[in-house]
Amino acid sequence: MKRILISGIFIGLFITIGTTVAILYANGVRISLRISFNKSENGKFIEGTGLLVTTSKPDGARVLINNHLTTATNNTINLNPGQYDVQIEKDGYRTWQKKIEIKKGLVSEANALLFPTAPKFEAITTIGISNVVMDSTGNSLAYTVSSSSATKNGIYILNINSRPLIFLGASGTQIVNDVLDRFSQAKISFSPDSKEILGELPNAYYLLSTSGRNDAPQDVTNTLSLVQREWEEQKQELDRKVLESFPRDLRRVAQEFFKDFTPSPEGDKILYTASESASLPLVLKKKVPSFNSTAEQRTLSEGSIYVYDIKEDKNYGLFNASDLKPKEKMPQFFWLSSSRHLIYARDGKINVVEYDGENQTTVYEGFFIDNLIFPWPDGSSIAIISRLSPSVPYNLYSISLR
Repeated sequence: MKRILISGIFIGLFITIGTTVAILYANGVRISLRISFNKSENGKFIEGTGLLVTTSKPDGARVLINNHLTTATNNTINLNPGQYDVQIEKDGYRTWQKKIEIKKGLVSEANALLFPTAPKFEAITTIGISNVVMDSTGNSLAYTVSSSSATKNGIYILNINSRPLIFLGASGTQIVNDVLDRFSQAKISFSPDSKEILGELPNAYYLLSTSGRNDAPQDVTNTLSLVQREWEEQKQELDRKVLESFPRDLRRVAQEFFKDFTPSPEGDKILYTASESASLPLVLKKKVPSFNSTAEQRTLSEGSIYVYDIKEDKNYGLFNASDLKPKEKMPQFFWLSSSRHLIYARDGKINVVEYDGENQTTVYEGFFIDNLIFPWPDGSSIAIISRLSPSVPYNLYSISLR
């Protein structure tokens, strides 16, 4: 009986010690033995490390830390506290690199989205298009066709969320032709709810449904102000619903400091333009551990573009309005499906940047008009307006991001 009791005690101690060691190990704690001729330095001590989680898409990429090949993605490694130069590379893809600070007992991330060095470039349309616009959901494009007959010319809708990117056909879905008026020459814009399109011609305005053919398009020339007022109310209602989806403590801050805001696909971050120059107040009363070692930027400059991380209550600068050249328009940023990356075009280049403003990667540099880009909702590709020679019309082309 006594022997059983002693055995039970030893087993209990073993389980307790083993559990404690496992917990300490998971939190980056290591027990090491330092030998020294100085008696005060001899013996055991507990040395805290941090964890670096390395992931990439695609995975199986090499991870170099301070230029030393250390592991391959996806993997987790232990590092002593300090600053590290981390590179993630894979043959056929652009190298990802970032300075990452490792802190004792905390987890840091190196999450790399790798882009091909030679992306595929393929035609989406072939009949010639112009006046391309994207709806507010990012799921549909509208454009005009003017290089065919009156029955083929007009305004078309292309749903980019419901079918494969390539071999979509030459024209999408026609919603109105040129029989009643020259809709192929119209300036077009989507309603905030994406259910209507306003076609602006030199002498008339038409309201068109996006859900089907408009054989009797509605002339709203004399009631244009009512349509504009209704659209403004739609936008306000959509903005209100987005605001209501934010945590309660964030709503007041967003109403005061954010404009033109767009949540990330996962809803954990907000892309916005600063409505005024100010210091962004803290939203969370209690500081939470951060996976991102990039320094945040809470001093706002009016008109500049930022990303706010809801979970960590951190704010990062993407583009400063003071960096604009004379007569240059503010670049338009779009979320990619990862919720960690944004894409934008400037100076004839298409760039992807992480939400904290780091790791800018040029994924395409070539001819496309007006710095216009249209990201596919699944993040697989982007569409541009281009042509292969001056003798052929402009069309939509896809650039693969995977």
